[in-house]
Amino acid sequence: MNANPGDNQPEEQPDPGTNAMTDRFREVGTRILDALLATDPEWASELGDSRFFGRLADHSPQGESHRMAVLSDALGALDAIDDTLLPVADQVDLETLRGKVSGDMWRHTELRQHTWDPMVHLPGGALYTLLTTQVWPVGERLGALADCCRLVPQHLATARGVLDDGPGMPRAHIESALTQARGTVAMLGRDVDALLEEEPSLRSEVVPARDEARAALEEHIAWLDSESRTAVASPRLGERRYAAQLWYTLDTEISPEVLLTRAQSDLIAAEEEIADVAASYDGRAPYAGQVREVLRRVSTANASAPETIRPLCEEALGHVTDRLRDTDLVSVPERPLQVIDMPEARRGVAVAYCDPPGALAPDTGAPTLLAVAPPMAGGGSSQGSFYREYNAVMLRNLMAHEALPGHALQMAHMAATSGLSRIRRALQNETFVEGWAVYAEELLASREWEGAASGDDRALRLFQLKSRIRVIINAILDVRIHAYGMTEEEAMALMTERGHQEEEEAAGKWHRAQLGSAQLSTYYVGYREVSDLARDLGNVRTTARPREIHDSLLAHGAPPPRHLRSLLRV
Repeated sequence: MNANPGDNQPEEQPDPGTNAMTDRFREVGTRILDALLATDPEWASELGDSRFFGRLADHSPQGESHRMAVLSDALGALDAIDDTLLPVADQVDLETLRGKVSGDMWRHTELRQHTWDPMVHLPGGALYTLLTTQVWPVGERLGALADCCRLVPQHLATARGVLDDGPGMPRAHIESALTQARGTVAMLGRDVDALLEEEPSLRSEVVPARDEARAALEEHIAWLDSESRTAVASPRLGERRYAAQLWYTLDTEISPEVLLTRAQSDLIAAEEEIADVAASYDGRAPYAGQVREVLRRVSTANASAPETIRPLCEEALGHVTDRLRDTDLVSVPERPLQVIDMPEARRGVAVAYCDPPGALAPDTGAPTLLAVAPPMAGGGSSQGSFYREYNAVMLRNLMAHEALPGHALQMAHMAATSGLSRIRRALQNETFVEGWAVYAEELLASREWEGAASGDDRALRLFQLKSRIRVIINAILDVRIHAYGMTEEEAMALMTERGHQEEEEAAGKWHRAQLGSAQLSTYYVGYREVSDLARDLGNVRTTARPREIHDSLLAHGAPPPRHLRSLLRV
């Protein structure tokens, strides 16, 4: 990113001075966060906390009992804090930490995902972090990788025991676990060999451990493959469990019923808006099927290809970086960005993701990675569908979401903000994170891609609106699949007909919606809440420029939007 940083100091209410309760909370909060990180070493490593490198989470019955004891003790300690004696920033940290602990307790006691989701047990995430992070020395990472690999055989044996005793695995989860496990085997080959070229003296330590882990993964893959043939468990949570999952994920007061009603209403409004833009782009009066015809025409004319998708993303990233410099929409801190092909060990869920240096890692100037997945294997027709869906115009919108002014910029602001607590850096609310990224898409499209009215600008606006419709439909799918029994036929019709999605994209989203619950709603709910926050802050700060409004929204980390209102006093 280019240097144009704004004032990266949190604009929180003045600290009235520490008192005994403030000191007590900060000590308790630090202790609880460390305990949570210790029980989830993969999460800790992803955040950049090197104390837990080389470890894997213990999902055995004994490990789960220990985790529940940690959570119970943490909740009791937090309940003993008198929040009325805390400054606003500490109140937000307290409630954010309480939300994390309460949500984890519910998931371990009620959802019990580790008993039926094989992806929970895969070691690929921990290994990927050690292979790709550029914050820590190669020798340290390879040593931790060897330690991790030595744990893999017993870790996967424990996983099979836990899953065998569970209620049954859904087929969709097994299929994704197989994709990721095979990707991990491949990663442990070429990626480890590449890293060993930098530290050949560690070959004798790393290679035997690596080979042992690969053999254990192959055994686990064979077991998963055999289990997939008879898998009949439903991935649906049911209305009661979904409502709880929605609350703990969003950290906002909205019921599934209200969410569904709002999304269905907003879908109608978005359809009307995209129809107007399509007519303007087409240069003809509106007619039945015009939106679909215009989208297909633009998608076909701008279709990407295996050899162009990454260069198109890089070109879009460069253009949007320059464009943001000209618009005064938001400050752009100096942070390196790198587009990569998504590693196989992380495929099977989303098409793209943003992977910044860990929020708890020292700032070494390591780049933020923007990973884009090629289409799933399946033949020419499905790949053609993928490259039409992710055409050059849609890739511009994708870079706005994943990079600038979306995820990468939001995370860069957080990294550049001094004074944020360790709790605030570690516990990033997904509703705000995804909401900002969707809002960022609209922010860029509304200011014109080229800086002047043109066909490119209208095309970007067209596909940004298609993306917003996708976001709304994601929420509808999320609620209806997990709470109300939506069928695959109904879901595919909604996505392909009203969402104008390619068949392959819709099939992938159906699969993703089964894999997780509530996460698909974070985009829509977050977009509404971030948009409302930006509007309300502008109404309070009537002389502030757009850049000042947006910098203020990004000056507090990524707390739940309801708590951000307290910090901004709106």
